[in-house]
Amino acid sequence: MPSDSVAVVQRFGKYLKDVPAGLHFKLPFGIDAATIVPVKRQLKQEFGFTTPGARDPYQGARDGRQETKRETEMVTGDLNAALVEWVVQYRISEPVKFLFEVREPSETLRYVSESVMREVVGDRTVDEVITIGRQEIESEALAKMQALSTKYAMAVSYTQLTLPPIYSV
Repeated sequence: MPSDSVAVVQRFGKYLKDVPAGLHFKLPFGIDAATIVPVKRQLKQEFGFTTPGARDPYQGARDGRQETKRETEMVTGDLNAALVEWVVQYRISEPVKFLFEVREPSETLRYVSESVMREVVGDRTVDEVITIGRQEIESEALAKMQALSTKYAMAVSYTQLTLPPIYSV
C-alpha cells in the first residue's frame, strides 16, 4: 500500500477499521476485504479533455470523444454557446464517508462538478465566460461544489478549479 493512502477494512462487508500504511494482516478467503483510499494525494478530474495514460477511470470522460464534447458544450446567460474546459483538484478527507455515504463517489463528483459549472456559466454572458469573468467563475464554482459535496456528505475537500483557455462556438 502506498504511504499516501489508508486502507479501509471490512469484515464480511461491514466496516471494521481504518489502517495506515505499513505491515498489517487481514483474514483471508473473503472474510476481510481492504479498499485502499489515497487520502494524502491530490486527485483531479478533467472536463473536455483527457490526459493520456491516466490511471483513474473517472479522471476524464468515460465514453470517449462524444462524452467529452457533450460535457463542454454550455449555453451562457445571453444564449450564446461556449466550449468550457476545466480541471478540478480535490482531496479525500474521510475515507469511510467517501466509500460508504455516496454510491459511486468519483462519478458523483463528476456530476456535481458538471452541474455547478453549467449553473455558473449559465448566469454569465459569453464575454464574461471567455475573458473578464474567469476568476469569478473559478471561485464561485469552487465554493458551490464544496457546499454541494458537504451537503451530500461526500467527505471531499476541493483545492482548486482551473479554467484553461475557452473558445466561443
